[in-house]
Amino acid sequence: MDYLTSVKTLKALAGSLLVATVVLMAGCGDRKAEDNVLKVGVIAGPEADVMQVAADTLKNEKGIDVKLVEFSDYVSPNIALSDGSIDVNAFQHRPYLDSMVQDRGFKLVAVGNTFIYPIGGYSKKITHIDQLKEGAKVAIPNDPSNEGRTLILLHNRGLITLKDINNLEATPADIVENPKGLKFIELDAAQLPRSLDDVDLAFINSTYSVPAGLLPSRDALIIEGKESPYVNIIVSREDNQADPKVTALVKAYQTEAVEKLAAELFKGSAMAGWK
Repeated sequence: MDYLTSVKTLKALAGSLLVATVVLMAGCGDRKAEDNVLKVGVIAGPEADVMQVAADTLKNEKGIDVKLVEFSDYVSPNIALSDGSIDVNAFQHRPYLDSMVQDRGFKLVAVGNTFIYPIGGYSKKITHIDQLKEGAKVAIPNDPSNEGRTLILLHNRGLITLKDINNLEATPADIVENPKGLKFIELDAAQLPRSLDDVDLAFINSTYSVPAGLLPSRDALIIEGKESPYVNIIVSREDNQADPKVTALVKAYQTEAVEKLAAELFKGSAMAGWK
């Protein structure tokens, strides 16, 4: 090999090494950036706005980049969390999480409390729950725990009698007494506000009632009290529950700033579950 060829070869090798180094450094930079990102699943609407306060706090105080991933149903956020598409979610209460873990085998755990969003019964056809007529159509959530939650509320008001008042996943099949012959219509939670024109009474979570202009404290004919066990939670996978970013998110969420915005957006209907 002559001198000129050797020089050209060395230059080519140096160029290749430079490119490889740049690519390697870029890859490390990408991984470092990804390590500083926390993907949080939320329900689109005011709950997402409330979580954004915690996200801003983490960005400003810890440099953690929180990306909110919005969902419009109650099933997808747990699927996305389980398969690793997101890192945590904040939309459900513990009885719902327990039912999903039991039914689907998800390795998910609660890492912190958020708010109690009371479920209430709303109507465009009556102004008092005692006006509910025989054979009235009652729309209820079709997800296991919120359906049971609604039926327990009706049981406690004396409108129906359940076989087991402690069964958090009760369905209409578990009703043993129905004096008014109420007809139950099971719907996806997001559809319940739109059902009000077609039914006599609809049970709607604050998550969906407030954006629809229905305030629990003003418009609900029947509603849960502060003693409700259905406090919403922040949920992670078992394998990342000790991640410092997850711990930091819980701390950033359970603050006065978050509570203040929730009180504003939910018109006083969201009750802090960490106090």
